[in-house]
This record gives sequence, structure tokens and C-alpha cells, in this order.
Amino acid sequence: MTREGTATRNGTATGEDSSTRPRRSPRVTPAAPVLLYAQPGIVVTADRFTVGRTTWEIADLTHLHAARGPHDRLATRAVAVTSLMITGMGLLLGFTGGLQRLTAGAYLAFGAVALLPVLLAVAGERWRPPPYELWGWHRGAQVLLFSSDDERQFGQVSRAVRRAREGVRHGGWGPAPAAAEQPFWHPDR
Repeated sequence: MTREGTATRNGTATGEDSSTRPRRSPRVTPAAPVLLYAQPGIVVTADRFTVGRTTWEIADLTHLHAARGPHDRLATRAVAVTSLMITGMGLLLGFTGGLQRLTAGAYLAFGAVALLPVLLAVAGERWRPPPYELWGWHRGAQVLLFSSDDERQFGQVSRAVRRAREGVRHGGWGPAPAAAEQPFWHPDR
């Protein structure tokens, strides 16, 4: 089966009018990354940590530590303003001699009002707690990696990042060697 300019060799046409494709190597699909945590906007794999549009290589992160963020500005200002007003009122009454003219009930009321900043601080801490923050060093600079008001979510993300970091430090997430399957010492032996 030959035509002008075409010869067959092992069932494939060669020549000017042939439409053979070059041989391809079999497809090699890369191994899927080990997914440690995934929620909208937050993905932690064995080699990357992504929050929003920012991505860090796990191997580049060191010195991970958790901290609490700053207190809510509104609650802090409310406590400061209330404390200043009560202190100012107490000083004004003390300098004008008004404290000697107050009755016992007025002293009790003044003491109760003096507790208002403490109550505001406790309420602000309860309703608007400071965020949990995950900090780490990335290429020589300390960086805020993740921040959340939700303690549960923060715990899950920080544990996933720490596990990924441990995997990088101990040589990756590949299959365990056969020697690791059988421990050297077993308590039943």
C-alpha cells in the first residue's frame, strides 16, 4: 500500500502528505497536593498556605507563633472616656469640697458609677474580643499570616500550617518507609 510520496512503515504513513503525530510520552499527572485545610479564602496544603490572594510557601515560613490582636478600638475608647469623666468628676468634687457634703447614698452611687469602666471593658471583651493572630517569619521578616475572631477556625488553620511545617521539616508527605511500619521495640515483645 504505497502512494506517490508515501510509504508505510509499521502501519504509520510517512511522506509529504502524511498527517502523523509525533509520539508522546504517557501522561504523567503530578501528585495531588496533600490538602490539610480548605475553607473559602483559606487553603493549607503540604507545600502552600493561601489566605485570600496571598500565598506563602510552607518551606519559607519559620518561627510560627500565635498571639492575640489589639482590643476593639470602640470598646477601648468607651472605657477611656468613661474613666476620664468619672475621674474628672471625682477631682472636681474633691477640690470644691463637695465630697464632704455628699450623703451615704451618694457615695454608694459614686462607687457604682466608678465600676462602669470595668463593666464596659468586660462587655467589650465579651462582645468584641481581640482577634487571634498567627505570626511567622517569611524570608527574614515577621509577617502576620492569618487573623480570625473565631477561635475554632483559628485553631484548625494554625494546626494545619504547623502540620505542613512539620512535614517540610521531616522530609515531606511521601509514603512512609517500610522500616517505619515495624517499630524496633514493641511493648508486647
